[in-house]
Amino acid sequence: MTTPTIPTPERLRSVLGHFATGLTVITAATPNGPVGFTCQSFTSLSLEPALVSFSPARTSSTWPLLRDAGSFTVNILPAGHQHLSGQFARSGTDKFAGVDYTASPLGNPVLDGALAWVDCTLDREYDGGDHTIVVAAVRALEARGDAGPLLFYKGGYVHVQPAAELLGTVA
Repeated sequence: MTTPTIPTPERLRSVLGHFATGLTVITAATPNGPVGFTCQSFTSLSLEPALVSFSPARTSSTWPLLRDAGSFTVNILPAGHQHLSGQFARSGTDKFAGVDYTASPLGNPVLDGALAWVDCTLDREYDGGDHTIVVAAVRALEARGDAGPLLFYKGGYVHVQPAAELLGTVA
């Protein structure tokens, strides 16, 4: 057995990058227009009550705007939408430039082509080191079944195919 490596931020990023994650864009309607940011730390938390969680960086200038809005929508990105992931990850730009969307039941932007969306209200927040752990109550949600997910793995985008497609047994 080898000696464990000290968990520096660089080592954590390298090792934990072996865990594939989905990509989301979390959006909200504010008095000054729509806001949003890319987030890969989204997860289902509880079925009863219906809760989800995500963890924005403490340095995020967008999360305080979403928090103040009180409600937001998690847009789960489908394969082929790397451009949206990149666009909403940038600071200091109009993240909604050229992006089509409709209003969710809570009035937040649902990005056109989203694989799924989850409308939420802020439930609570916790300290998570250099991130904030957000717990959100699910108020409405919808999914489409005609696309696969956009995933992030080892620092890059990857796509998956259902096993049936790989085996040539698509129904």
